[in-house]
Amino acid sequence: MKKGIIKKLSLVALGLVLISSLGACSKKEEAKTTEKTDNTVIVGLDNTFVPMGFLDENNELLGFDIDLAKEAFKRAGYTPKFENIEWSMKEQTLNNKNVDCLWNGYSITEERKEKVAYSKPYFDNRQIVVTMSTEPFKKISDLKDQPVGTQAGSTGLDAIESNKEFQNMIKDKQASTYDTYDKALRDLEVGRVKAIVGDEVLLKYYIKQRGEDKYTVLEGDLGSEQYGVGFRKDDNELREKVDKALDEMKADGTFDKIRSKWFK
Repeated sequence: MKKGIIKKLSLVALGLVLISSLGACSKKEEAKTTEKTDNTVIVGLDNTFVPMGFLDENNELLGFDIDLAKEAFKRAGYTPKFENIEWSMKEQTLNNKNVDCLWNGYSITEERKEKVAYSKPYFDNRQIVVTMSTEPFKKISDLKDQPVGTQAGSTGLDAIESNKEFQNMIKDKQASTYDTYDKALRDLEVGRVKAIVGDEVLLKYYIKQRGEDKYTVLEGDLGSEQYGVGFRKDDNELREKVDKALDEMKADGTFDKIRSKWFK
């Protein structure tokens, strides 16, 4: 074999070695990146849901569920990243793996149990009805033929639709729905709807911030419920770690400390 050919073959061999080495380095870097990403949990929420998870005037994400999730995931060995999602599409967003869990005043219902796996319940809630104090209404039955609003995809809407007596009583036999409770409450304040059905924790917090004398909480409610964290049905490890962290937080007083910060 001629020397020139041997030299060319040697250069080719050297090139293959270099390419192989670069490929190995690339795979190592990829592995490091994957490991870091796997340690991050994407938490889906509606960032207008006071006081559970919401943006303040400085655009900072705050809330009871935010504090709770940060501490629980820290104990479970994860780093949470919070992502605002369209709440009416929350289960689809979760199961499409765009987020890893739903943690934002997420009520436990039998219908939702068919789509997601829940953590243990961690908070009690009711569906209440609020009007402006300038209106004559005192109890839920006073809303006959009146326009009522709530958030799309919420348990407020579920409560209305499952209570046929109430649904048949209100104007058009259906509620006006909004992307967020914030938008629904704005329409309440300008008179486009006469009442809002929603979570007690949200509506009472909102009322406290805006002025309790401006609103009336009508007598009665449209049902009680509990909040839980929603996971994909096959994500047992993450769910179990969060349950364990929440149990520990309740046992050592951390849960009550966070709760007292937001619900005095």
